[in-house]
Amino acid sequence: MTTTPAGRDRAVVLGAGIAGLVSALVLTTSYREVCIVERDHLADGSAPRRGTPQARHLHGLLARGHSVLEGMLPGLTSELVAEGAAIGDMLGDTRLCFGGHRFARGDAQLTALCVSRPALEAAIRRRVTGLPGIRVLDGRDIVGLTTDRSWTRVTGVRAIGRDDGSSAEVLGADLVVEATGRGSRLPVWLCELGYPQLDTDEVRVDVGYTTRQYRVPVGALGSDLVVLSGPTPDVPRGGGASRVEGDRWLVTLMGVLGDHPPIDAGGFVRFASDLALPEIGELVREAEPLDDPVPHRHPVSRRHHYERRDQLPDGVVVLGDALCALNPIYGQGMTVAALQAEALRAHLSRTGPLDTRRYQRHASRIAGVAWGLATGADLTFPGVAGDRHIANGLLSRYVDRVQAAAEEDPMAGRAFLRVTSLVDPPSALFRPQLLARVASGRSLSRGGPRPVEAEV
Repeated sequence: MTTTPAGRDRAVVLGAGIAGLVSALVLTTSYREVCIVERDHLADGSAPRRGTPQARHLHGLLARGHSVLEGMLPGLTSELVAEGAAIGDMLGDTRLCFGGHRFARGDAQLTALCVSRPALEAAIRRRVTGLPGIRVLDGRDIVGLTTDRSWTRVTGVRAIGRDDGSSAEVLGADLVVEATGRGSRLPVWLCELGYPQLDTDEVRVDVGYTTRQYRVPVGALGSDLVVLSGPTPDVPRGGGASRVEGDRWLVTLMGVLGDHPPIDAGGFVRFASDLALPEIGELVREAEPLDDPVPHRHPVSRRHHYERRDQLPDGVVVLGDALCALNPIYGQGMTVAALQAEALRAHLSRTGPLDTRRYQRHASRIAGVAWGLATGADLTFPGVAGDRHIANGLLSRYVDRVQAAAEEDPMAGRAFLRVTSLVDPPSALFRPQLLARVASGRSLSRGGPRPVEAEV
């Protein structure tokens, strides 16, 4: 029988998405049993499931997230590539346009792993659920927490079967990990226990996106794997196309502040033709569609401040979208969840009971970096409500200069991508070498972005 430290007998993870799976993975080294509770029935294979409607759309695993996942699950990348995923360099094998500026080619030394969200999740789930000590309870709804008599420590959860409405079963736990995503009920449960209402930040962006799968003619995009065209305040429309497993391409169109891409085939093509990079419009006009357009909406980005005093009892931690639901157009969610799981592993390596409040502060700092980058970009759109300071405007103008320099200088593009991929901190954009290159960039003298021309 495995010996575990006192207070580390069983951990219960709520949610079998990527945040829940990687959390369960790190918990297996510290707890005798790790129980994953999921409302969906988890079938074999990589078909999208009801609880992750966003999974049908284009997902970006940032370079930092890829590195963390490969470290946790050695060989994951090779497994995915063997199943048809593609891998390349984020600046050398892509066509990128941010802020209206087409980035010059170069070697970013940042991995671009092109795989669909369902395939990535399925691969992680196979590896994690095959580990000793992992137990999966799917098809169950979590209906509340159990606590000690003082209501200061969570001792487990109550669950019911979704199909038969069976009476609630209590799953006792030394630790509960909340990873159910944007629809988390934890704020409601805490209020029911008498805890104060959470401090929460919100930014209403009203993002809508629509996705369609295509079979692309061989050589249509050369050897490139990804095309990304970001929205701007002047043109609040963007889109991305990526090669994924199954010899398919996913094309996701996006619009902010209610300018959402349509779901009819003709409207989808017209919307794609309005993007800064013409290749996406050409692709949807010429490639073979494999399904009908599928929509999704993200009305508001939301960050809960569980780390603040008295807003969370002991015995429970929160991570992933349940902690901070970011604007999905920046592709940060999976990487943030992986970083928070990595942080949980570091905290569990300390002797004694897990200090859940200390961990929660750490998880919040990780979320805060991504939140700052995402909301900073969101607030460049005049119609997005939020606090704007002089410093925000100065930073926005400087980032535009970095993007403009990246039209001709791959070093500037690499620096920008390392920050947005969460490899480097935002302060890296102000390193002296980059400041000098941005100040001397030839493209900056033109008074704005150059016209975007299609690559042959």
